[in-house]
Amino acid sequence: MGAMGAAEPLRSVLWVKRQRCAVSLEPGRALLRWWRSPGPGAGAPGADACCVPVSEIITVEEAEVRGKHHPSGRWQKMEKPHAFTVHCVKRARQHRWKWAQVTFWSADEQLCHLWLQTLRELLEKLTSRPKHLLVFINPFGGKGQGKRIYERKVAPLFTLAAISTEVIVTERANQAQEALYEMNLDKYDGVVCVGGDGMFSEVLHGLIGRTQRSAGVDQNHPRAALAPIALRIGIIPAGSTDCVCYSTVGTNDAETSALHIVVGDSLPMDVSSVHHNSTLLRYWVSLLGYGFYGDIIEDSERKRWMGLIRYDVAGVKTFLSHHCYEGTVSFLPAQHTVGSPRDGKPCRAGCFVCRQSKQQLEEEQKAALYGLGDAEEVEEWQVVCGKFLAINATNMSCACPRSPRGLSPAAHLGDGSCDLILIRKCSRFNFLRFLVRHRNQDDQFDFTFVEVYRVKRFHFTSKHAEGEDGDLQERAKQRFGPLCSDSPACCRSAAKSSWNCDGELLHSPAIEVRVHCQLVRLFARGIEEEPKREAHS
Repeated sequence: MGAMGAAEPLRSVLWVKRQRCAVSLEPGRALLRWWRSPGPGAGAPGADACCVPVSEIITVEEAEVRGKHHPSGRWQKMEKPHAFTVHCVKRARQHRWKWAQVTFWSADEQLCHLWLQTLRELLEKLTSRPKHLLVFINPFGGKGQGKRIYERKVAPLFTLAAISTEVIVTERANQAQEALYEMNLDKYDGVVCVGGDGMFSEVLHGLIGRTQRSAGVDQNHPRAALAPIALRIGIIPAGSTDCVCYSTVGTNDAETSALHIVVGDSLPMDVSSVHHNSTLLRYWVSLLGYGFYGDIIEDSERKRWMGLIRYDVAGVKTFLSHHCYEGTVSFLPAQHTVGSPRDGKPCRAGCFVCRQSKQQLEEEQKAALYGLGDAEEVEEWQVVCGKFLAINATNMSCACPRSPRGLSPAAHLGDGSCDLILIRKCSRFNFLRFLVRHRNQDDQFDFTFVEVYRVKRFHFTSKHAEGEDGDLQERAKQRFGPLCSDSPACCRSAAKSSWNCDGELLHSPAIEVRVHCQLVRLFARGIEEEPKREAHS
């Protein structure tokens, strides 16, 4: 076989298991392919051809050919077998990735070395892959399986990919956040959190706070332009809630998440800030909920002794209580976005909406810099007043196994906006109809009492915060109202609720929310469209 030019494909006849195969590597397309070729010559690939992008090869190593691995039977004709193994990603059902290995054999030692050298050279050019990672493990979250999951499913993949790690098993709340403020992070390519959404939130707050401090940005200023985070964040799901992982990868499988980290995927994601009286309260990336979801998290916190079932118990109790809350929501529509909450276009890998919306937002900001004034000052704010069962804001779909499409199926991860969902006062029966649609394919916004807006900023002030007490007497009259009546008595006014901010409680009745476009990047690529049928031998 002649020497391979820089862009010429490498093609050989090798053995895979007990089959004679044609194997090709096309540097231009960065694609490794192989297919059965029983006759002389390579032949053309058929429908059963297997392929793997070089970007999804974990590593390539020389295979052991002695002892139990030595070929037998018809393989005895191969006097001195040589082999190399390709470790790669294999797609499974429901967006899961699996670690797969394919071993190629040949009697030609030089040929095997050529394949090894060529594949390794291509892998070395993949500069987005991490080499040094800082790992935080929450040993208490979920069912307390974080350390075990990391050691069994994640660490072996990091070792295989020659990724060095520094592992910190946290012993108390906020330890990861505090450590990120103090540690020297220059030697790391990313930070990995093993746990649930709470652990991710700790790492997020630590990295954002550290970055703003270094950049001299005042986080307490609601209009501050935050400096983007340099280090990517990896999420290994091992908690009671893993909404962020499910919405960015499509599954809560630890091996899948680890493989996304290994291959160096990068996904930009919006982060929103919550302020009260020019004081930063928290950052959030998935859900900010007042009323129904705020009451659930507040009640579940009092039932932590019940374990994960506390969320179900709190949900039923909150639904039966059926409290509504009076207040005012004012918001700035996200005119820069090229999508809308009801366009039926979910955020997917390589999302066009996120890409285009980011460009549109940058053009708005440039226009403001060149003397056209502050775009937000000339845009028109909208105001909605009333009594609400729930006020939800989502930066992403908030999909999870119980709600596969999420609270806002068409919300986008990096378009510089959030979807603001207002559920006005209605009967229990109608509210139940709305909740049920989170579990099916029907349009959950197709109700007269539901409004949804795509916004880049919003303010909320409860009636209680305006100095009025709300209808407290009505709240005390009865424990539960009529179950299915459409009468106003079915919804009882309450003084104020709390905010569910990515699973953490905020008690402020007046807040200001701002979306920061693509402030962080995750080791993820977004949810892929259903993969084409692939098979690895």
